[in-house]
Amino acid sequence: MSPTDWITRGASLWRPSFEKAGGGGAPEDRPRIAAEPAKAGTVPTIAHASRTTRERLQATLRRGQEALSPRVLRRTLAEMQAIVDQRASEVEGSRRARAFAQWYAGAGAEERRDAWLLVSEQFGPDPKKIKTAREHYEAVQGTPEEGGAEIRLRRALVSPRMRLLQRFAAFPEGMRFLVDLRAELLPHLKSDKRLLPLDAELETLFSTWFDVAFLELRRLSWDSPASLLEKLIKYEAVHDIRGWSDLKNRLDSDRRCYGFFHPRLDGEPLIFVEVALTDSISDCITPLLDEAAAVADLTKATTAIFYSISNCQTGLRGVSFGDSLIKRVVETLKDEFPKLKTFATLSPIPGFRGWLTKQLPAEKLAAWEKPLELAPKSPERQELLSWAARYLGKEMHEGKPADPVARFHLGNGARVERINWAGDPSSKGLKQSFGLMVNYLYDPKRLDKHRTMLSQGEIPMAGAIEDLYR
Repeated sequence: MSPTDWITRGASLWRPSFEKAGGGGAPEDRPRIAAEPAKAGTVPTIAHASRTTRERLQATLRRGQEALSPRVLRRTLAEMQAIVDQRASEVEGSRRARAFAQWYAGAGAEERRDAWLLVSEQFGPDPKKIKTAREHYEAVQGTPEEGGAEIRLRRALVSPRMRLLQRFAAFPEGMRFLVDLRAELLPHLKSDKRLLPLDAELETLFSTWFDVAFLELRRLSWDSPASLLEKLIKYEAVHDIRGWSDLKNRLDSDRRCYGFFHPRLDGEPLIFVEVALTDSISDCITPLLDEAAAVADLTKATTAIFYSISNCQTGLRGVSFGDSLIKRVVETLKDEFPKLKTFATLSPIPGFRGWLTKQLPAEKLAAWEKPLELAPKSPERQELLSWAARYLGKEMHEGKPADPVARFHLGNGARVERINWAGDPSSKGLKQSFGLMVNYLYDPKRLDKHRTMLSQGEIPMAGAIEDLYR
């Protein structure tokens, strides 16, 4: 990766610590605190100012809908710089960062955006130092000085944003603050490219801080704290949990639920997976979610079905630990149930209908509006299965499977095993995939082989899938 490429991945945040919000100075000198704080993950209406923070810092008057006046913006920048002042100890820097976080919690959406812009535009690496270091590095290639020159170049590429983020991560609630901040930032990236450096550096740091080596795998059961069980209901993203009885069914003796946790976000799962222990690969979600269904005989269980995987923290988007979660869970299950031989998913196909509507005219799609009424051997049913097989087995976007769920599982080394008719007869299932679901098979001995195939543009699949679209 070239230095230029490396730099585009970096970025980070903020706005300073107003230790006494609203205290001192004329009204126009104080940040305007919103009556109700903006909530992480929401997309508040923000009037995007056209001026850069550089232009605003040199101005004397606020323009249009700019949240902070030039005077407050300059003071804000000074306070942010104080957080990373080399003369400040780690303790003092952390105290200043925590004071800023307290201000941020009560700030309005436009004020928060001004903070993001300040960090994105004012805390980048020094371009002159980068230029000098890169020229020297290129000049000494192949000489004994190359190693030292590389070190100087790496140091030049590190932005002050990095230090700022580290100061925020130092106090107890700091990691939670940073994750929530990124969750709030993400929806604005498309409309304001100036925020991309901030997002990129946060993602890079999160990838290190939330490396699987620092995560704890925990089993979640009906005996887990109620506060944690409530979070399972809140974060379930595949099949909504309808209430406590539904949750209890998913945590019964023939089920397992595991999650990854980080010590700085204690009590908050990062991701969790729900597993059903069965005697064969499941072809329909309904029996698995049936609260009245009999508990499976664990002495006959040979198969583990991963039927729901939910990421819990929006701010950690792009940080991958799903692959490691499945691997760890497989090993944990094998230790507890030595008879388990098959590990597969029962997964939705969320992108199928949207893709198919772009391939066929509306009158053609009308034949599948009531798929559950189609006879097993009807031409319409066989044709829909053929299109689904093509979508899962052939369609690629930028070198990766087109379907987002397929992209996740195939990227982890699974293969497309079977397409299930009426796998999800719910309104949600019918809406996104005409009720179809798919099994992805995880064969521990072939994960690397399947990843290699995928990297070469070939989607791993069972012969039955190929037969459907031939």
